[in-house]
Order: sequence, then structure tokens, then C-alpha cells
Amino acid sequence: MSFSAFPVDYQRLFRALPDNFLLIAPDADATIVDNTDSHVTVSLKSREAAVGKPFFEAFPATDEESARIIRESHEHVRRHREAHTMPLIRYDLPDPAAEGGLQELYWEATHYPILSESGELEFILQRTQDVTERHLAELRSQQMQQALDEQNERTRFILESLPVMIWTATPSGERDFFNSRWLQFTGRPQEEQTGWDWLSNLHPDDQQRVRTTWQASVDTAQSYQVEYRLRRHDGQYRWVLVRALPRLSAAGDLLMWVGCGTDIHDQKQMVQELLEQNEQQALLSDQAYEAFQRVQQQRETFYSLFMHTPAMICMLRGPEHHYEFVNPEYQRLFPGRQLLGHTVADALPELANQGILDLLDNVYSTGQPFIGEEIRVDLHNQAGQLQARYFNFTYQRIEESGQTPGIYVFAYDVTDLLQARQKLETPGPDAQ
Repeated sequence: MSFSAFPVDYQRLFRALPDNFLLIAPDADATIVDNTDSHVTVSLKSREAAVGKPFFEAFPATDEESARIIRESHEHVRRHREAHTMPLIRYDLPDPAAEGGLQELYWEATHYPILSESGELEFILQRTQDVTERHLAELRSQQMQQALDEQNERTRFILESLPVMIWTATPSGERDFFNSRWLQFTGRPQEEQTGWDWLSNLHPDDQQRVRTTWQASVDTAQSYQVEYRLRRHDGQYRWVLVRALPRLSAAGDLLMWVGCGTDIHDQKQMVQELLEQNEQQALLSDQAYEAFQRVQQQRETFYSLFMHTPAMICMLRGPEHHYEFVNPEYQRLFPGRQLLGHTVADALPELANQGILDLLDNVYSTGQPFIGEEIRVDLHNQAGQLQARYFNFTYQRIEESGQTPGIYVFAYDVTDLLQARQKLETPGPDAQ
């Protein structure tokens, strides 16, 4: 049986197509010839209100730019007799869920030429697709990527600005990153120190000991601490204190190592000189050096997501210096006090007449960092009494996209070290 025996209502067939099709005449007004039932449903406009009308009378453009895009697509099909997909356009429609409101919608439309047997353009067929969900998902993805990029840039800036030599390593122990302070100290480029090449910077007498200690930490995923002599860019070997901690996943798998090193050469020489000056105070000097090492452990720890460092770190936001971030070591200095969200002046009123607030204002306004050594600060203890403490600290203004959001503070409490040194420098009864 031939299919020609069955008459076909092609208009009814066209209107039943399960897609948003609009049939347009090729004239200058782009007169609407017909559309599918699906198009009627999506456009929320009856067929009678559209068919026979010029395109922009039936479907007014939201703005002149959208109208231009549609006209150019129509003209492309008229001129080249080939399909043309328009750039994405926004065309809002009434929102069924909000009376009188509009629903934000984005559309992708393609115009196809319908040619006669002689090749003349008879119609333009428009296929319209609602791509709102896809478009908004792409925008959200772009926003999330932008936020991630900004966070990564901020983290990189802080890592590069910290007054310590930062490095990272793979789970197998191979170094894969050194910050600028490490590179400036050693005077060698990054690529010459990655893997295990960093060991060549060490004093020959220290290399095997350090390699063994580091390998033991890698094998056990335990924290790493060692002192060794590191060759500076001028060829001088200087003592450094290096510490590292492993970063573990929630399942306990080793993900990476983060470590830091600090030049302690002058401190070690100072202790040695004090020991040599008075052998009768050898025991006291030993205790002082042990105290010094304990302080160094707190001062020279690595920067591991800022929350696990034994140094005191905080971030101050805005010209009034609101606490935006405070690590546990910093908070430990002020037990029972609420710092986050408060200004330095409100949280620590005892600083009002000690010049600290003026220092912060100056760093914020001028951008000049402030580095203080053994600065005395009187703080309230838990009994509410002022107690003198001594700190080494750095105030560094943060720059983000040309703006000045605030200041980061990196500090160490050196009270015990200072008191121990003062005892060593004060002659005992036997020295008179």
C-alpha cells in the first residue's frame, strides 16, 4: 500500500511538532506565517495574535540591541540562504507564579532557510530554545571561579608577604614550592631547589642528618623540626630553624607538607657568647637556651592554613581595624575576650595610650610596614591587672585590586626570652 493513499494535513503536522518553531515570511517586516503549538505555549501569546503580524509587532523586542541582533540574523538568512544561530538574548515573559511579574528568561534562536525548488527563499523557520537554566548555571560557575581565583590570589599574597621562609612538599617529601623569602635568602631560582635539590644548600656536615630526619617524618607523617646551617646568597652558612606539619584529608591520608624556616643565627651566637663569658652561669645559660628554643618553636612555626601556626596572626579590616581573623595563638593571649567583629580599640582598651593604635593607623594610611622588636605592651591579665609583655611583630598593609582592605599582624611573644637574657646579662653574686 502506498503512503500516498493517506492524505496528510501538513499544517496540522507542523503545528504538532514538539518544539518551538515559528514560520516567517522573507519580507522586510518578517511577517509571521504560522507557529507550532509548543511555541504558542511558551510565548504565552495566542496564534491569532501573532499570525499575519510583522515580527516585532507580534513579539516586541525588549530593547534596541535585541532587535538589532534579530534583524541581522533574518538578513543573514535572506542574503546567504544558510542557517544562522543568534547570540544569546534575554526575553522575559509573564511569571505564572507571580501575578503581574516577569520571569527572567534567556533564549537561543536559530533561523533556517526554507527554499523553493528553484532555490528561492520561501520562508524563514525560527527554532527557539529556552536556555535560562544553562545560562544561569554558567554565570554561577563563573562567579564561583572568580571567587576562587580571588581567594587563591589572597592566599598567595599572604604566603609571599609573611616574614618567614615558606615551602611546601608532596606527600613523598619532594619540595615543590618555595616562597620569595626563601629564594631571596638562598639566591637560587625555584627550579634548582625543587625535589631533593634543596639539600645542596645545606652545610655538608648537616646534609645527611637533615635528610634522615626529614625522611623519618615523611615515612610516619609526623611533624618535622630541625636546625641546620643554610647557605645564604653571599656564601655564608647561617643557622635556621625549620618546622613542618603534614596536611591530612578527612580520611587521614597525607595530602601535602607545609613548612617554614627562620634565620636564628644571631640568637644562637648570642647564647653561645653568653655561655663563654661566664662558665659559672652555665646551668642558667642552658636553661635560657632551652627557653629560647621553646620560644622559637612558637615563633618560627610554618603557616598551615593560618590556624595551626604557633605564631600570633590576625587580620584587621578597615580603617577602624576590626578583627576579621584571629588564630588560636593570638586568641590565647586574651582568654575570655571576644575579638572577632570588634575593633582593636573596643576589644583591647588598655592599648589606648600605648601608641599601638597610632602605629596601625600609620601603616593603614601610608602603606609602610612596621617591624618592631621586643616592643613592650601592657595587657590586662585574667585578674584584670596590667602586665608587661614583650613582642616582636610586623604590621603589613594588605592590597587587593588597588584597594586597602586592612592590615595583617604577625607577632611573637618574646617575654620569656627577654627576661632570660636579662638574667644572663646581669652579673651574679660570684662575679663581683
